Amino acid sequence: MLPSEIKKVDSCPIFINFTSTNKTHIFMKTKNLLIAAFAGFMGIALMTSCGGGQQPATETTTEIGETAGPSAEQLARGEQLYNEKCFACHMANGQGIPNVFPTLTGSDFLLNQTKMAVAQVLNGSEKVVGQTAIKYPAPMPPQIDNYEDAVAVINYVLNNFENNGGYITVDEVKDIEIDPR
Repeated sequence: MLPSEIKKVDSCPIFINFTSTNKTHIFMKTKNLLIAAFAGFMGIALMTSCGGGQQPATETTTEIGETAGPSAEQLARGEQLYNEKCFACHMANGQGIPNVFPTLTGSDFLLNQTKMAVAQVLNGSEKVVGQTAIKYPAPMPPQIDNYEDAVAVINYVLNNFENNGGYITVDEVKDIEIDPR
């Protein structure tokens, strides 16, 4: 199959339509096959997207007032970071993969321990102990290397994926120590 013959189906990178001159094959239609294929794909995706391509901290920071909530610019930055660093594991809808990658939709950890969620984005899940009954097969590596971006991505998640969890400010997380990379 040539790369020019590979097409995305319904804008989903998981479902690929391999078209040849004689017939069309659509793979991964069942949930179990999708999960199995995705788990194999995750080994590569984790190495390339989770924490990879660290970008320097943005030079301009937006101070958020206590009652203002996240700004449109901060939410846009959070969405950009989510798509770059979180999407591969937590999926486009924030649902993750059951028993492989946690959901961000209605997550008690995220909604009730927001400061710890920021610490996890900064330092990874091995160094931040969240209380969960589910043990996931792989820890989350550090994703972000500065407070502004960590707050932006957490505020984006708090205000998307059917969450209405409010927001957190940079001032609330400045006491979190960022581990050296």
